[in-house]
Amino acid sequence: MGINFPSFSSVISLDSPPLENWIEMWYQIFLWYLFSSFLIHCGAAIIAFMALRKHKIGRLYSLLILVMGFVGPITGGIVTSAIIAGLFKTSEFTMFPFYAMVCGIGQTLIVLFISFSRILATL
Repeated sequence: MGINFPSFSSVISLDSPPLENWIEMWYQIFLWYLFSSFLIHCGAAIIAFMALRKHKIGRLYSLLILVMGFVGPITGGIVTSAIIAGLFKTSEFTMFPFYAMVCGIGQTLIVLFISFSRILATL
Protein backbone atom coordinates (compact mmCIF):
# COMPACT_ATOMS: atom_id res chain seq x y z
CA MET A 1 0.00 0.00 0.00
CA GLY A 2 2.11 2.87 -1.28
CA ILE A 3 1.05 6.46 -1.34
CA ASN A 4 1.64 8.33 -4.55
CA PHE A 5 2.70 11.85 -3.71
CA PRO A 6 1.62 14.45 -6.25
CA SER A 7 4.34 16.36 -8.05
CA PHE A 8 5.34 19.83 -6.92
CA SER A 9 3.77 21.36 -10.03
CA SER A 10 0.40 19.69 -9.38
CA VAL A 11 0.44 20.92 -5.77
CA ILE A 12 1.19 24.50 -6.86
CA SER A 13 -1.46 24.40 -9.60
CA LEU A 14 -4.09 23.10 -7.13
CA ASP A 15 -5.34 20.43 -9.54
CA SER A 16 -5.34 17.39 -7.25
CA PRO A 17 -8.52 15.75 -5.89
CA PRO A 18 -9.66 16.33 -2.29
CA LEU A 19 -7.16 15.04 0.25
CA GLU A 20 -8.38 12.21 2.46
CA ASN A 21 -5.17 10.65 3.74
CA TRP A 22 -3.21 12.30 6.59
CA ILE A 23 0.12 12.04 4.78
CA GLU A 24 -1.28 13.72 1.67
CA MET A 25 -2.65 16.57 3.78
CA TRP A 26 0.65 16.97 5.60
CA TYR A 27 2.65 16.87 2.38
CA GLN A 28 0.66 19.58 0.64
CA ILE A 29 0.54 21.89 3.67
CA PHE A 30 4.28 21.45 4.15
CA LEU A 31 5.07 22.13 0.49
CA TRP A 32 3.03 25.33 0.54
CA TYR A 33 4.77 26.46 3.73
CA LEU A 34 8.20 25.66 2.26
CA PHE A 35 7.42 27.39 -1.04
CA SER A 36 5.95 30.56 0.50
CA SER A 37 8.68 30.82 3.13
CA PHE A 38 11.40 30.43 0.53
CA LEU A 39 9.72 33.05 -1.67
CA ILE A 40 9.65 35.57 1.20
CA HIS A 41 13.27 34.79 2.11
CA CYS A 42 14.36 35.22 -1.53
CA GLY A 43 12.97 38.74 -1.47
CA ALA A 44 14.72 39.48 1.82
CA ALA A 45 17.99 38.05 0.48
CA ILE A 46 17.81 40.25 -2.61
CA ILE A 47 17.21 43.33 -0.46
CA ALA A 48 20.08 42.36 1.87
CA PHE A 49 22.45 41.75 -1.03
CA MET A 50 21.58 45.08 -2.66
CA ALA A 51 22.08 46.94 0.63
CA LEU A 52 25.36 45.19 1.48
CA ARG A 53 26.81 44.63 -1.99
CA LYS A 54 29.88 46.80 -1.35
CA HIS A 55 30.71 45.20 1.99
CA LYS A 56 33.38 42.54 1.80
CA ILE A 57 31.75 39.98 4.10
CA GLY A 58 28.29 41.51 4.55
CA ARG A 59 27.10 40.45 1.11
CA LEU A 60 27.32 36.83 2.27
CA TYR A 61 24.57 37.56 4.77
CA SER A 62 22.04 37.07 1.97
CA LEU A 63 23.12 33.42 1.74
CA LEU A 64 22.28 32.95 5.41
CA ILE A 65 18.85 34.41 4.77
CA LEU A 66 18.28 31.89 1.96
CA VAL A 67 19.38 29.02 4.20
CA MET A 68 16.89 30.15 6.85
CA GLY A 69 14.19 30.02 4.16
CA PHE A 70 14.69 26.23 4.18
CA VAL A 71 15.70 25.58 7.79
CA GLY A 72 12.60 27.14 9.33
CA PRO A 73 10.04 25.11 7.39
CA ILE A 74 12.07 21.92 7.64
CA THR A 75 12.38 22.08 11.43
CA GLY A 76 9.22 23.67 12.78
CA GLY A 77 7.18 23.44 9.61
CA ILE A 78 7.18 19.66 9.56
CA VAL A 79 5.69 19.55 13.05
CA THR A 80 3.11 22.30 12.59
CA SER A 81 2.00 20.92 9.23
CA ALA A 82 1.57 17.50 10.83
CA ILE A 83 -0.55 18.99 13.61
CA ILE A 84 -2.79 20.85 11.16
CA ALA A 85 -3.19 17.73 9.01
CA GLY A 86 -3.97 15.72 12.15
CA LEU A 87 -6.69 18.17 13.12
CA PHE A 88 -8.30 17.90 9.71
CA LYS A 89 -8.04 14.10 9.75
CA THR A 90 -9.45 13.58 13.25
CA SER A 91 -12.33 15.97 12.60
CA GLU A 92 -13.07 14.03 9.39
CA PHE A 93 -13.15 17.31 7.49
CA THR A 94 -12.46 17.02 3.77
CA MET A 95 -9.38 19.03 2.88
CA PHE A 96 -9.29 20.53 -0.56
CA PRO A 97 -5.94 21.61 -2.05
CA PHE A 98 -6.97 25.25 -1.60
CA TYR A 99 -7.27 24.67 2.17
CA ALA A 100 -3.76 23.22 2.20
CA MET A 101 -2.54 26.35 0.41
CA VAL A 102 -4.25 28.62 2.94
CA CYS A 103 -2.78 26.65 5.86
CA GLY A 104 0.74 26.66 4.41
CA ILE A 105 0.76 30.35 3.49
CA GLY A 106 -0.93 31.11 6.81
CA GLN A 107 1.96 29.51 8.65
CA THR A 108 4.37 31.73 6.75
CA LEU A 109 2.33 34.85 7.55
CA ILE A 110 2.19 33.96 11.25
CA VAL A 111 5.97 33.51 11.36
CA LEU A 112 6.38 36.78 9.45
CA PHE A 113 4.11 38.62 11.90
CA ILE A 114 5.94 37.26 14.93
CA SER A 115 9.30 38.08 13.36
CA PHE A 116 8.37 41.72 12.77
CA SER A 117 6.52 42.24 16.04
CA ARG A 118 8.01 42.94 19.42
CA ILE A 119 6.40 39.87 21.01
CA LEU A 120 9.66 37.92 21.28
CA ALA A 121 11.43 40.84 22.93
CA THR A 122 8.95 40.76 25.81
CA LEU A 123 9.64 37.15 26.73
